[in-house]
Amino acid sequence: MSSKEYEYVSIAEKKAKAQKSTSKLKKKKIELQPVIIEGRKLARTWWGIAWNDNMESYSDYENRIGRGRSYVRNGAVLDLKIEKGVVNALVQGSRTKPYEVTIEIDPLGDKVWSKIKKECEGKIDSLQDLLEGKFPEALSDLFTAKGKGLFPAPKEISMDCSCPDWAVMCKHVASVFYGIGARLDQEPELFFTLRNVNMEELIQEAIQNKVEDMMGKAEVKSKRVLTGSDIGDMFGLELESTDNKPASEVKKTKTD
Repeated sequence: MSSKEYEYVSIAEKKAKAQKSTSKLKKKKIELQPVIIEGRKLARTWWGIAWNDNMESYSDYENRIGRGRSYVRNGAVLDLKIEKGVVNALVQGSRTKPYEVTIEIDPLGDKVWSKIKKECEGKIDSLQDLLEGKFPEALSDLFTAKGKGLFPAPKEISMDCSCPDWAVMCKHVASVFYGIGARLDQEPELFFTLRNVNMEELIQEAIQNKVEDMMGKAEVKSKRVLTGSDIGDMFGLELESTDNKPASEVKKTKTD
């Protein structure tokens, strides 16, 4: 391990190194998705805050994850990409070349996912409400329940950094964890990508009872033809088309 890695580096110098590395990477035609923190808060939306709170709540992480706060605040996370079950990032450290960080997260278990979908039935009004964190507190508690919610526990996470630090969670990895929270502020749907589950599957089952109730009322009160596109527009989903079918037939098809 090089002692140079632990020499004091001013914030100005860190930012200068990050800018220099970014310029070099762009010249190589590498598409970057940097993490940019505006203001003092590391996360502002329900999904970003919940992600950070979950990570900080585990004793395995609480004494280490804070090492990454200054890094992410000062623009050290030059690139962060979220895909199914994995996050790949570049983090500028004290050395000239950015470090490569990989965080892998196990897929959400089928039993847990089925239970969550069941508990969400009739409790989420639309896809937009889900993404904006607008749902009952009971669902918030369900999503963040340790070991049985949507958010991963330490045993479901593996991490690697190309730096010489021997710690399992070095400051570069820690900065990426906070970077994930910041990215979820902008694109909360990436959380479901990361956990390898279908977000629309959750919302479709959550609103199923609402849809059937609406269709029943449409048949009894107005006899209006309620199409699949009508329902999709209301809830922000793409549903299988039921155009040109009476409401009574649509209802029968869905409940058979």
